[in-house]
Amino acid sequence: MSFGDLFWAFFIFSALQPMLRQKLLEAARQRLIARIERARGSRVILMVHRQETMSVLGFPVFRYIDVNDSEEVIRAIQMTDPRVAVDLVLHTPGGLVLAALQIARAIHKRPGKVTVFVPHYAMSGGTLIALAADEIVMSEHAMLGPVDPQLGQYPASSILRAVARKPIGDVDDTTLILADQAEKATAQLHSAVREFLIDELPPEKSEELAALLTEGTWTHDYGITFEAARAFGLNVSNQIPEDVLRLMSLFPQPKRQGVEYLPVPYRYKEPPPRGAKP
Repeated sequence: MSFGDLFWAFFIFSALQPMLRQKLLEAARQRLIARIERARGSRVILMVHRQETMSVLGFPVFRYIDVNDSEEVIRAIQMTDPRVAVDLVLHTPGGLVLAALQIARAIHKRPGKVTVFVPHYAMSGGTLIALAADEIVMSEHAMLGPVDPQLGQYPASSILRAVARKPIGDVDDTTLILADQAEKATAQLHSAVREFLIDELPPEKSEELAALLTEGTWTHDYGITFEAARAFGLNVSNQIPEDVLRLMSLFPQPKRQGVEYLPVPYRYKEPPPRGAKP
């Protein structure tokens, strides 16, 4: 075999290796999903958005909730008997309001129980989807977030406050148009959150929580813990199955990160008595 043949063999192997690795990961995920479904008697749907290196050239791909996700989730729900429980695993920074609302309304209308599992975080649109479920199960350190609308790079609530603090003659037309859109977007999301909570909480409490989550009480990246979600009156648990957490290890991040450790569980061992021989 010549040097040229070796070069091309190495090049082809290098090009195919990411694809083969991805296929092996997908097969492992399918096996673990099937095991969770057998244990819980449910349909398991994953919506996991991580930065992944997918292409041959190794460019990172950033993911968020989009209309393709809503189509796939709704299709999976439609393929499931209404009496069968649905377990939706969420790991997302958020995304398009339209897509998140489509998913949220689809699971909210299901007769069968829908449980949302949050291993690490489900922010913004992810929280909106979680609020529509019958139960939210979070890991101990998982986070939800506010669902206040964002217009471009600005929070809707901040646009409205900025306009309110100035005489109308000092505000340009573009900002006034943004403020109009911000007011509508906030009212629309407020109404949606109240719609999802009205069956779970008293009317006054659902109204209060809808305002808290949509009207810019916190910054958009503020983390709502399990304890805070429970204090809000949401049906939330921290008893997340180990297999759901294990799923996340099958969505590896690119290796250019600054965290490294031996990827095996460590169990506590009693230290030997003092003076004992090793």
